Amino acid sequence: MIEKVRTHIVVLACFVLLSAILTFSQQKERNRKLDSAQKDTSAESASAADDKDKDKNEDKEEKSEGDPIFRGMKYRSIGPFRGGRSLTAAGIPGDPTTYYFGATGGGVWKSTDGANTWAPIFDRDGASSIGSIAVAASDPNVVYVGTGEACIRGNMSQGDGVWKSVDAGKSWKSVGVKDSRAIGKVIVNPRNPDIVFVAALGHPYGPNTERGVFRTTDGGKTWVKVLYKDENTGAIDVAFDPQNPNILFAALWEARRTPWSLTSGGPGSGIYRSTDAGTTWKKLEEHGLPKGPYGRIGLAVAADSDRVYAIVEAREGGGFYRSDDGGDTWDLVNSSHSLLQRAWYYMHVTADPQDPNTVYVADVEFFKSTDGGRNFNKVKVPHGDNHGLWIDPKNTKRMIASNDGGVTVSLDGGKSWTREDNQPTAQFYHVITDTRTPYYVYGSQQDNSTVAIASRSDDGAIGRDNWYEVGGGEAGYIAPDPTDPNIVYAGDYQGNLTRFDRRTNQVKNIAVWPARSPFSVDRAHRDLAARSQHDLLRRRARFQNYRRWHALGGDQWRSDAQ
Repeated sequence: MIEKVRTHIVVLACFVLLSAILTFSQQKERNRKLDSAQKDTSAESASAADDKDKDKNEDKEEKSEGDPIFRGMKYRSIGPFRGGRSLTAAGIPGDPTTYYFGATGGGVWKSTDGANTWAPIFDRDGASSIGSIAVAASDPNVVYVGTGEACIRGNMSQGDGVWKSVDAGKSWKSVGVKDSRAIGKVIVNPRNPDIVFVAALGHPYGPNTERGVFRTTDGGKTWVKVLYKDENTGAIDVAFDPQNPNILFAALWEARRTPWSLTSGGPGSGIYRSTDAGTTWKKLEEHGLPKGPYGRIGLAVAADSDRVYAIVEAREGGGFYRSDDGGDTWDLVNSSHSLLQRAWYYMHVTADPQDPNTVYVADVEFFKSTDGGRNFNKVKVPHGDNHGLWIDPKNTKRMIASNDGGVTVSLDGGKSWTREDNQPTAQFYHVITDTRTPYYVYGSQQDNSTVAIASRSDDGAIGRDNWYEVGGGEAGYIAPDPTDPNIVYAGDYQGNLTRFDRRTNQVKNIAVWPARSPFSVDRAHRDLAARSQHDLLRRRARFQNYRRWHALGGDQWRSDAQ
């Protein structure tokens, strides 16, 4: 009996042990499969994250560096610290220290010390060509930027839509209207930073449909095209009634650019008004306005809401118009050509935010009227070719203006202005280097002079004493003598061609008329070869300063070195 009990106990023990071993084995297998699944999931997640980061980094690198061949190289600024073309600037009401401006080729810049110094804040984000900047008055941390300039020169750069910052320019996000390419104006509802209107000119060089006036009511998440004419007509200006943001005025412009021509105006151009926050629009015609077709138009609403200013390019009757009843009827109050010249490039109007009789017009020169536009006086600014103006609504003596020489701030209503040589935003049409060590870089700056600047210096910085002018002008090519960098040839408009000698700082005109750029200096013979736009075979060579031009055939000439 005892033996049988012993046998049963052994069998039972063996069964329990076998069950435990089997259970442990199954649990181990389940754990192994679970670990494997978790590892696979983690690996997939990590791989996806790595791919996402990789794509993001690649996009960033592609944005900042361009061609893969140059990704190992890094740019450094060598100057010159001289302002370049700018169409737009903005400040913060009541804050005399903070300003923003957009360069047509240098992105967005910000100052926090009253325009004494500027820092770039848009270098690795959107397009470098800036058409308009707007700071939300109700929340100055919110800034909108419309990329792509709408002063449609033949050498402009295109934009990539609207960008937004919610942290005062520290970071940016693309928020739409990406195929507009050129934006004339961005405005933000003064009471709601999420309501924004954009005047999009569209493709300057061809037709497209992403043009007209766009509106967002959710901070750029969605956009509605609220005013549209056709694929050849875009919006160039839009303005709020300062007392009632549900009332807006907009200008449409039918225009087309080619590298060699410009067409400004057509049946699509016109002035429009909305009284329901941009949902519907009415075209304003007759009642004192000139007959169409119109070209470019600039708009501004005065402080009292009833007065509206419009500067109109028209085949007949163009000029500075004023309405004193909210746009119902109009009067031509000034027809001076000084306010209308090169209309496709200017036509900028800014109303004083407190005084309805004070209004500014930015053109080749800068004008101010204190009698509602009937008479204008010139305001002296640091540079010509004026475009943008922002006036502090809390202190109208404080303003920031933008022009072809950069941006400048006034604290006394335009009597004095800050310097423009603290912003390295110059646009250069052509660049070339010489053969000295360290080499110098030569360029012709838009609306300014030629420049020869050192690529580095022994002083820890490349300062004003490290660059100088070399003759010629903004539009020309430059050719340093390859055997003597002190001798520099430079071109300009109308066939101008100069020879500069650094040793004497003397510039001589050596042009063959009507020769034009491009040209080069032959290293072996030190001859200067110039290519003209015309057939010069039958023209006589021009002698000057012991130099003689020889016709080479076709439209090429050569000048023997002295």
